[in-house]
Amino acid sequence: MQDDYAARCAAGQAFGLFMDGRLEGLIVLEDLPEHLWIDNVAVEPALKGKGLGRRLMAFAEDEARRCGKVEIRLLTNLLMSANIHLYARLGYAETERREEAGFSRIYMAKRLA
Repeated sequence: MQDDYAARCAAGQAFGLFMDGRLEGLIVLEDLPEHLWIDNVAVEPALKGKGLGRRLMAFAEDEARRCGKVEIRLLTNLLMSANIHLYARLGYAETERREEAGFSRIYMAKRLA
């Protein structure tokens, strides 16, 4: 939440989902040597449940393929059960759990066809 989004935009890592000029969702992607990393995905709270998160995740898959990647990785907090279920429905599998900076984190990955 304290990320430098101006720098992310300048680096070509932040992508917004806009409707009528209003930002409705955001995804931050890092093109790493072995995979595409989803650093952040967020949807305007009032718009949750309208499929915007799924659209952003589909965009990430398209971007990974465009970059020649065969895997996407991400992490989420153990307490974010709705996110964990969504990622699992989208084909992501848990790869690791660890405690970092006082947070219980779940790492997930998806291999692309």
